[in-house]
Amino acid sequence: MIVKPMSTEKAVKLMEIDNTLIFEVDRRANKPELRKEFERIFKIKVDSIKTLIRSNKKIAYVKLNKSNLAVDLATKLGMM
Repeated sequence: MIVKPMSTEKAVKLMEIDNTLIFEVDRRANKPELRKEFERIFKIKVDSIKTLIRSNKKIAYVKLNKSNLAVDLATKLGMM
């Protein structure tokens, strides 16, 4: 379901300001499936997920709970 994390300038800005990570995900996945997948794989709490389809790719904006910092997870994934 999760294809790859995205590390653009906007992603880094959202990571620091809004505690949000951006991922490219499978286009057929829905929000409840994505929430379960993120919580299971990364062992984090997800507050909300927003999705959009751009250039035939589905992008998920995953806002983490305040107890989990997006910067810590990004460092663990090698994004920063």
